[in-house]
Amino acid sequence: MTTILVTGATGTLGRQVAERLRTEEADVRGLSRRSPSYAVDLRDGQGLDAAVEGADVIVHCATTPRGDDRAAGFLINAAKRAGTPHLVYISIVGVDRLPLGYYTVKHRVERMIEESGLGSTILRTTQFHDLALRILSGVSKLPVLPVPAGVSLQPVDSGEVAGRLAALALGGPAGRVPDLGGPEVRTLTDLAGAYLRATGRRRRVVPVRLAGQAYAGYRRGDHLAPEHALGTVTFEEFLDRRRHPG
Repeated sequence: MTTILVTGATGTLGRQVAERLRTEEADVRGLSRRSPSYAVDLRDGQGLDAAVEGADVIVHCATTPRGDDRAAGFLINAAKRAGTPHLVYISIVGVDRLPLGYYTVKHRVERMIEESGLGSTILRTTQFHDLALRILSGVSKLPVLPVPAGVSLQPVDSGEVAGRLAALALGGPAGRVPDLGGPEVRTLTDLAGAYLRATGRRRRVVPVRLAGQAYAGYRRGDHLAPEHALGTVTFEEFLDRRRHPG
């Protein structure tokens, strides 16, 4: 039986990856700060060797706005000490193009993994539906609903990403694999309208022009992968499933 360690196993993505792998009868270890079995804070790496020992594969889903490269360093070193298991990493489309601090660190982690000597697989995806929902639900509390003018997203379902990661974990190291994008490239104005219709709210959607290199990159579509629109779940279907679970 394949033993697979999933970091960030209580998060939106990691939880689903662990569930998918268990249906494939893998021996899954769920690592997170609150895990009952493998409670590890990757920011200091304490207890990581015990979690990694004997694992055939590590699926690295844990992430934080600050310190991802430090956490990855602890994980890579522990993997080397444990006998170089296959390391599967989830990244983001555009980390090599958009001048955002978080993206820069994610790209640095990609390079750390590629240069580590470990067998590895790296999958980049577009933004999750969950992120689009979080953005829109936050700004919908205002009297009007402001969105960055001229910016589109290509949101993808986290369950579909989890399925792809699980399949990659059960295979051999594949290096950088093709990106996984959502089924549609949609303007934020369009997505805002879909959100308002689904929630029954009435707001005027106001496109707002912003400044800066990151905004220019978003307007160019540096975070999109229209040639890899492999997801099937639309934003409307995602919202409907949240309203009517099961």
